Amino acid sequence: MRFRDHGFTVGYLPTGAFNAITDVPGVRVGQQTYWTDGDAVHRTGVTVVWPHGGNPFRDRVFAGTWILNGYGIMTGRAVIEEWGMIGAPIVLCNTRSIGMGYEASVQHFNHLDEGVGDLDVLMPHVAECDDGFLNDNRAEATPLSVFAEALANAQSGAVQEGCVGAGAGTQLFGFKGGIGTSSRQVVIGEKTYTVGVLLNTNFGSRHQLQVQGVPLGRMVTQNMPRYEKEGSCIGILATDAPLLPNQLKRLAKRVGLGLVRTGSVGNDGSGEIFLAFSTAQTIARESARPLASQHLVDGQFWTLGAPIDRLFDAAVEASEEAVLNALVQAVTTEGRDGHCLYAFPIDEGLTLLRGAR
Repeated sequence: MRFRDHGFTVGYLPTGAFNAITDVPGVRVGQQTYWTDGDAVHRTGVTVVWPHGGNPFRDRVFAGTWILNGYGIMTGRAVIEEWGMIGAPIVLCNTRSIGMGYEASVQHFNHLDEGVGDLDVLMPHVAECDDGFLNDNRAEATPLSVFAEALANAQSGAVQEGCVGAGAGTQLFGFKGGIGTSSRQVVIGEKTYTVGVLLNTNFGSRHQLQVQGVPLGRMVTQNMPRYEKEGSCIGILATDAPLLPNQLKRLAKRVGLGLVRTGSVGNDGSGEIFLAFSTAQTIARESARPLASQHLVDGQFWTLGAPIDRLFDAAVEASEEAVLNALVQAVTTEGRDGHCLYAFPIDEGLTLLRGAR
């Protein structure tokens, strides 16, 4: 059950049909978990977000990024800063496997498009979280085949959350964390736009956890991990609202505000890195003509406010709920060297939350 299935809501905006990043038309998610026991204990995997149903190497989309705390890696950020576009899916994995994710993306697109490596090189976007509390980082990286499955099998529709894909081994406020997603719809003018967020949650100390303003982390103190190992949150935001790269950077910032609502302070040893993209238009690689484009105007309309504020609302609400979905969907998981991350005790936690309202 997801957070709102327990009788709670986050914010005031309506969700999309799946309450997931895939509510943005064309966006697909692929996930593959890598779980092994024996000489090497793996509790990890791969999650992939495709920006649309076509070939993003040929048809790129506008994008922007933002860093809340910078102890982390997202490849291709320099290209996004320079060009304001992405031309590949976004691949999430563990820190040990960044190189494998890069290679897997190149191999996938070598088969997909003969122009890759000839017309231009592929600049993959691979982002990591350190899941080394449960996953054996001294063993081999996640195999290329796991990345290949996630890249090839991405789908629209409902998105599995919790201990799956890149979230198989991650932690959240000293509980088991993982993948979380949510979406919001906003009306601007006569059009309805969707904002969807997907997070790999791997951040926070127990005492920091807040749920709808209630400091549950200081109330629920049992089942603490052997030690708290912070290690990042990668946030991907998709929207079909027509936005330019600088506007998307502004929207990416608001993912961090959603994390703050759940108690994050952007811990020193954690890498909170966010990427936002718009599917409203594609930018063909082989077009020399100026692009005819439309975009929302930011900057105050003094008597009406700023329409982009509604997208900011959507980004913060969806990000907050994505964290809470990851928290309640994850299950107790044992990993290397006897380490264990326990699931959030839903009955106790939500009883405390109801009592505090």
